[in-house]
Order: sequence, then structure tokens, then C-alpha cells
Amino acid sequence: MDVMERSQTIEFLNRHVKTNMLMKHLLSVEASMRGYARKFGEDEDRWAIAGLLHDFDWEICPTPESHPTYGAEILREHGYPEDIIRAVLTHGDHTGIPRETLMEHTLFAVDELSGFIRAVALVRPSKNLADVTPRSVRRKMRDKKFAKDVNRDDIQKGADELGIDLDEHNLHRRKHEAGSGGYRPHRGAARRLRNNPNSGDQLTSQPPKPALAIPTQTSHCHENRPFSCSYVAPRGHTQFPCRRESMSLDPQ
Repeated sequence: MDVMERSQTIEFLNRHVKTNMLMKHLLSVEASMRGYARKFGEDEDRWAIAGLLHDFDWEICPTPESHPTYGAEILREHGYPEDIIRAVLTHGDHTGIPRETLMEHTLFAVDELSGFIRAVALVRPSKNLADVTPRSVRRKMRDKKFAKDVNRDDIQKGADELGIDLDEHNLHRRKHEAGSGGYRPHRGAARRLRNNPNSGDQLTSQPPKPALAIPTQTSHCHENRPFSCSYVAPRGHTQFPCRRESMSLDPQ
């Protein structure tokens, strides 16, 4: 079994990821990593695997502080290569491990921005990522009440580490995530949600093929703590519960 095959990684994720919300985040980061690998002339499949795996332990790690170190040990036991594991470990500053490779810098840059762009898309009338512009992202970044738990400094820092303009970074992510189907809501669900915010519908997205059989469930953190992370639920819905409410750091 080759763990670097995408199909094997999807099977691995289906054993550890509990919610659609987290899976969609992993898929969107995968798409953006693949696009940047193409831009930089790197191994697209390898970078995509790093994007898929970076937050896989978010819902299963025993304490907030143990993410992603807890997941890194699982990845080693499963046979993933060290450069992938190191990219996972360095996608957040709280591990204290400095980023060195281009893949590591890119994963950090695309992770935090993913949640924010998704939030911007969901408040637009079309709820379509393709309609999100760099101007709208910058405007929402200035609104400190909007998606307030997303770390604006990390978004800018990520673009700086890649040596690109933030607007170019926004356009790149929008292009590749929209192409992956990462944020296009089902029209029926979007219409029902607008008409009845308490209908229970979620604005789900079409994942890249092959379609995944991901269970629809909501998991609560170990102390039923309120939301405090970059995953943003659609308006009218309870926010995605999070294990890191007590941490000063946003999830990476």
C-alpha cells in the first residue's frame, strides 16, 4: 500500500475526520496546495497530500495543545514521509518548529486564509467562491467583528513568507478552490436556508471526485466549549464546535 496515493489518504481521513466541515477545509487546502505546487514547479501530488493531512487530528487530539503533534505521531506510524509530517508540524507557530521549505511556507500561507475566504463567500448573495474578490477580502479583513477568530496577522504573514502580494494570494486561492468545487453550495440548500434559517440545511460543497462518503454529524468538544476557530458555519446555524476555545492561538 502506497500511503502517498490520494485514494489511500482519503481512506485514512475517513477513519479520523468526524465532520463534513473539517473535511471540506482539508479538501480546499489540498486544492490550493496543488495550485501553488504547479505555480512553483513542485510535486503537485505531494503538496496536495500535505494539504489533506494538515488538520486531520483536529477532532481527535486529546488536548488542544497536542494539535498537530498528536497527529504527527499517527502519520509516522502510518508510514507518511518526514517532509509531509514536518509540513504538518510547522503549519502553526505554536509548535515552535521553524518553517524551512517552500512547501512548509505555502501550507502555513493557505491554511488560515482558507477559513476567511470561505466566510466571505458565505455572506455574499451567491455564496459562491468565484464571486469573492481581493477587494471584498480586504474590506472584510478590516472589519474586526467579521470572522473575528481568524488571525489577520497570520494571513498577511503567510503572503509575506511566500513573497507575494496579498491580493495575488487571494486570487490564487479563489481560482484553485473554486475549481475544486470547494465552496459551491447546493442551490436547493442555499434557497431553503435563506427562506428558513432554522431549517437544518447546511450549505455543503461538492468535493473533488471521487465523491466521499463522509458522515454528517456534529461533534462537540470535550467541555462543550463555544466556537473559537477559523471554521465558519453558515448564517442561521450553530458554529462549528471547537476544542481550542481556551487557547490564545487560532487553529492552524
